[in-house]
Amino acid sequence: MSHLSPPVEAIDRTQGNAYAPVTLVEYGDFQCPYCGSMYGVIKAVQKSMQADLRFVFRQFPLTNLHAHALHAAEFAEAADSEGKFWEAHDTLFENQTALDDSALAQYASQIAIPLQRVRAAFNGDDDERIKRDFNSGLESGVQGTPTLFINGRRYEGEHDAENLLAALLVAARRV
Repeated sequence: MSHLSPPVEAIDRTQGNAYAPVTLVEYGDFQCPYCGSMYGVIKAVQKSMQADLRFVFRQFPLTNLHAHALHAAEFAEAADSEGKFWEAHDTLFENQTALDDSALAQYASQIAIPLQRVRAAFNGDDDERIKRDFNSGLESGVQGTPTLFINGRRYEGEHDAENLLAALLVAARRV
């Protein structure tokens, strides 16, 4: 499938202008090295597009490949319950080589997320949200990470800032 399912909803975590002409959705895994590279690319296109871009991150932890992917996703969900999803998102990608439980506890302290809240997440308190994102990825044809959608259509181009920005500008009809 080449279309996003379901479309972006109020439940999704978004960054940027809610009324932007372009919405970029990433299905990602915090431990995936390719998602780590995409993190910098997305930051660059956000800076270029500014108010013309809304960014959405959906969880797609590849637990069969990455031992810390699920706990990293659960950590992000615990942060979301404290209104700090994007702080956790950035912290996890900026510290991708250290995602074991002790590192996650340290990050919780740094961004003021109660450790008991993180422990509850590790016990599955937020797994329904992660499963929802993951299942929507499967429904949308996601098989690996990162997988991107621009205005609901799968992006098949190169995963570099120049090519992604060009596709986003076309979607915004600025080219």
